[in-house]
This record gives sequence, C-alpha cells and structure tokens, in this order.
Amino acid sequence: MSRLFSFPHPVNETSARVVATGVVGMATAAVALDQPWIMLPLAYGFAARVATGPTLSPLGQIATKVVTPRLPGRHRYAPGPPKRLAQGMGLALSGAALLLHYRYGRPRAAKAVLGALIGAAGLEAGFGVCLACKLFGVGMRAGLVPESVCEECNNIWNRHRSS
Repeated sequence: MSRLFSFPHPVNETSARVVATGVVGMATAAVALDQPWIMLPLAYGFAARVATGPTLSPLGQIATKVVTPRLPGRHRYAPGPPKRLAQGMGLALSGAALLLHYRYGRPRAAKAVLGALIGAAGLEAGFGVCLACKLFGVGMRAGLVPESVCEECNNIWNRHRSS
C-alpha cells in the first residue's frame, strides 16, 4: 500500500512536460468552451498525482506509458519533491476553481484561477520552467523546507544552468 502512495524520485522531465501539456489543454477547453465539468477530471488528476504520482492518474499513465517512451532523444530527470509540490499547487488551483464555480457561483473567478493554472502549466509544457520547483528551492534556501526532504534539490539549480 505504501508503494501505491508514493511519488517517483527522480521524475522524467519529458513526462512532466507531457502532463503539463494535457493540463493546459484541459483547462483551456474548460475556459474557452465554457465547459466547467472539465474541472472535475482536472482536479482529480492533480489529486491522484499528488497521492500516487502517475499511478492513478489517467493523464500520468498516458504520459509515462504511451507518449514519453515514443519520443526521441535523451530524457532529463529532476528531483521528485519539487514536482510533487507542483502537483499540489495544481490541485489547489483546480480545487479553488471548482469551489468558485460550483459552491460560490463565481464562474468568472473560476476562469481567472484556471487562467493562472494555464499560465503555470504552459511555462512547464512549453519551456520546462516549473514555478513550484523554483518556489521549492526558495523554501529550501529560506530554511522552510528541510534539506532532508530533498538532498538532490540543493544542487538542482546548478545542474540546470550547466545543461
């Protein structure tokens, strides 16, 4: 059971970007097509990825088992804890959008929150820039995240600059 509720470490960055592309597509469809029900599988996917990595996430499974293995080139890997934080932040945003729309009757506010999610996921998908990963690093430097959470994270910023 503990194996089910684990998060991969390291994380294949190609798979993370494929998932982010799916998130952008789903959130954009929810906003552009005025289909708020899409927020439900979007939020579920984030919850599943926070809890189990790609294991219980349909989008995570497609990314890791179907798309990534078929992409050419060498894949880079990143520490898992910052990517898990990214999934948690996605859950917070998609959950807030759900609440705004369905609980508080604020569809425009929900779309604005989805816009922020689209922006953050778009940076990851298009440029490999993970805002939550940057925030994780700031938290480590500020002493808010103990070094024991992610020893490798201490050097992640230098590794990315050199590659």
